[in-house]
Amino acid sequence: MPPGLDRQAYDSTGLDLARQIAGAVNGRTVRRRPRRRSRPIGPEVSGAAPDDRDPQLLGAGLARLFESRGWSMRVNLQTLLARWPAIVGEVNAEHSRPEGFDDGVLTVRTDATVWASSLRTIAPQVVARLNSDLGEGAVTRIVVRGPDAPSWKHGRYSVRGRGVRDTYG
Repeated sequence: MPPGLDRQAYDSTGLDLARQIAGAVNGRTVRRRPRRRSRPIGPEVSGAAPDDRDPQLLGAGLARLFESRGWSMRVNLQTLLARWPAIVGEVNAEHSRPEGFDDGVLTVRTDATVWASSLRTIAPQVVARLNSDLGEGAVTRIVVRGPDAPSWKHGRYSVRGRGVRDTYG
């Protein structure tokens, strides 16, 4: 600190000196204005009434996020299809799995053609069950596909024609 100045009068930034010089140039004395209290920069504290700044439940926050992004239908469908055994029954669920969902059409893959036929017979009930949980018109139909058949169209000894007559799909 320079000699001859008391601790309270000294301003290391020089703003007080600049104010005094500016006032002297204009021919008037510059009084220092009292500082206004600025708003806190950190997070604001909420009052006693609930508002948007209060902590929210995680489920409610996720629901708002899903709704704003348009994910709610997909998330609800995935949640419902995770309970596939409860929808189609334990035995059918062991031999089938949901494979895709596009424009209201649910695609299901089965292990054998017998299970594909079994699921085709109960498809209307499954569509009704899914629509009751997801909302009317969410699922329009179910496409049931049998197992993927091996290709017999490659190799040196392949034969033209329909190939092996078996129950592939």
